[in-house]
Amino acid sequence: MPTKTDRSNLGLKLGLLLLLSLGLGGYFVLTGRAAAKVAIVTKGRAVNSVPGTLVIRAEYEQPLVSEIAGRVIEKDFNLDPGNQVKKGDVLCRIDRTDTQIEIENIESEESALKRRIEVGSLTELERQTAREALDQFERMYKLGSVAESDIIKQRRAYKAMEIKVENDKISSQASLNSYINQLKVKRRIVEKMTITAQFDGVVSAVLVHPGALINANTSLATLITINRVVEAKISQENFAGIALGQNAIVRFLGHEEDIYDAKIVKIMPTAEADTQRYIVHLDVNVKGRNELLVPGLTGEASIVVGERDAEALVPRRAVFGNGIYVVEDGRVKRRKVELGYVSLNIVEVIKGLKAGELVIVDDIDKYREGDRVNTEVVK
Repeated sequence: MPTKTDRSNLGLKLGLLLLLSLGLGGYFVLTGRAAAKVAIVTKGRAVNSVPGTLVIRAEYEQPLVSEIAGRVIEKDFNLDPGNQVKKGDVLCRIDRTDTQIEIENIESEESALKRRIEVGSLTELERQTAREALDQFERMYKLGSVAESDIIKQRRAYKAMEIKVENDKISSQASLNSYINQLKVKRRIVEKMTITAQFDGVVSAVLVHPGALINANTSLATLITINRVVEAKISQENFAGIALGQNAIVRFLGHEEDIYDAKIVKIMPTAEADTQRYIVHLDVNVKGRNELLVPGLTGEASIVVGERDAEALVPRRAVFGNGIYVVEDGRVKRRKVELGYVSLNIVEVIKGLKAGELVIVDDIDKYREGDRVNTEVVK
């Protein structure tokens, strides 16, 4: 039969086991909690910014058009999407064989006409003969051997011959000018059959293939400039405070971890007709990463319209509605806050927080007020 001492020792052992179980249970509860990622509320400089959607465009683009119909020469076809070209580079040629034959024919006709002019015409010889006859009539008229009516008739005949000679000269010169102009036109056509780059740029699209038979005014390709324009589109309600020279920060889709400084360099005078948003152009410091500025790339901008000292700053991702989850003594508490300035990543809290407190910044939807959590401070 157990003695009183044995019973006392048994109770002591059971108590120790119970305490040990409770301690281990508490330990596993604490160590088994998920670590909530939190940020420390800080003091600093609050920035008031206006949001905008971002798009990169080529400064301008231009269709490459052949004004002349013909067949695209395969060996002179230098169009390939993505190729960079310099102003004056030959990009494409149209077969000019037929036009060259026409030029040779016109040159031959022009040369023959020039030779005929140099040799002189029969009309000029007839004029000289008529002049000699008129001089003879004039002498005979003075001697009284020719009637006045005859001398008048002879003078008229000579005048007609002079007019004919001048008309022949005018006709020959007109024919010569016509050949000259025809050659200018044909040679200009030949020039247009060689299509060159009108500016330094990049081939963005090719619309024909080598050997193709094309019509006049056919688009062959599209060239875009190397220079880029970064457009930020601002809603009407946010546009009032926008001004030239204001600073901004931007980030691009697919590169959200990188933030770049920018400045407003141009403000468009009117809003877009379909969206009623205003457009500003930004000069972005991409830190030497010009390959980011691809036409069509989108992103977001935050244009700074005001700054001030703040007592409480938190990451923007910590805010949901007008609330923030704060971790106090290992428990989650929902705190109603009043926000001040808002920028791309940071929010000023005017009421409801103070510097040094911890706020949950990731997976906010997983937490509820009263949850016990461990914490992991992130930047």
